[in-house]
Amino acid sequence: MASSRAIEDAIFALLSERKGGRTICPSEVARRLAPKQWKTLMHSVREVAARLALEGRLVATQKGKEVNALLAHGPIRLKAMESIFGEGTN
Repeated sequence: MASSRAIEDAIFALLSERKGGRTICPSEVARRLAPKQWKTLMHSVREVAARLALEGRLVATQKGKEVNALLAHGPIRLKAMESIFGEGTN
């Protein structure tokens, strides 16, 4: 199982690879950390995303609206806050 720190690092590594403040899917994070058993990490990725959102470092969205990463049902997207990479959040 990946640590919270490893998940956080993977989230921000993927976000930094995206141009123009684009979003990532939590499954991309899980697949990067555990390519064959990525589904087992999905809850942990959402937990870390929810914490990062509470810290103001990340936004979780669903259909373009901000959501709680742990409470949302169905697919969500993760987006870095403006101050993280010096880019807009749009």
